[in-house]
Amino acid sequence: MTVKWIFDRVVSFIGLLFLWPVLLIVAILVKVKMPGGPVFFVQKRVGKDGNLFDCHKFRTMTVKHSGSTVSVAGDSRITPLGAKLRHYKLDELPGLWDVLIGNMSFVGPRPDVPGYADKLQGDDRDVLKLRPGITGPATLKYRLEDEMIADYVAQKQAAGDIRPMQEIAEEYNDTVIYPDKVRLNCYYYRHYSFIKDIQIILCTVLGKKMQYAGEVI
Repeated sequence: MTVKWIFDRVVSFIGLLFLWPVLLIVAILVKVKMPGGPVFFVQKRVGKDGNLFDCHKFRTMTVKHSGSTVSVAGDSRITPLGAKLRHYKLDELPGLWDVLIGNMSFVGPRPDVPGYADKLQGDDRDVLKLRPGITGPATLKYRLEDEMIADYVAQKQAAGDIRPMQEIAEEYNDTVIYPDKVRLNCYYYRHYSFIKDIQIILCTVLGKKMQYAGEVI
């Protein structure tokens, strides 16, 4: 994956060089519209070989919240500005720095908080052989993940489930969404293609779908 490594470094540097005005504007908006907290959300995530690293994003949530790792569309923790940043993936822009310094790649599994990827067993641990990515096949398939989880929560509540929203959301993530992400990420590792990387990046930027692993993502 030497070509992938070189591509990540060169393109992340170019991206930061040309997109710094956008990062500056978003940073100012976060500071003005979401006062009382940091501009950046920095959290320990599980990286390549299970090593922890600091993952950087623009902050999209209120300063004080429950700390649940699963978010839902309409979640009260997400601010109006944060919702827009998430919708257009602008909160991910600081990840260019993580790519530049080698903690992340443009394409790969999303970086997990401890307790997910680091707990995988058997062949599923192939996921840990990859650098986490800003985008990837699982990210494409679940680009509307917050909305999907919100729909599931609404269906369960309509059927009489009285558990807290976050508990239902975590159940759906842990039993349905996350295992499918692991499957896709393992396929990505075992069938790596630089051409597919470029296609995944283009589909992410353009909001398009593509054929991958026998399905449309």
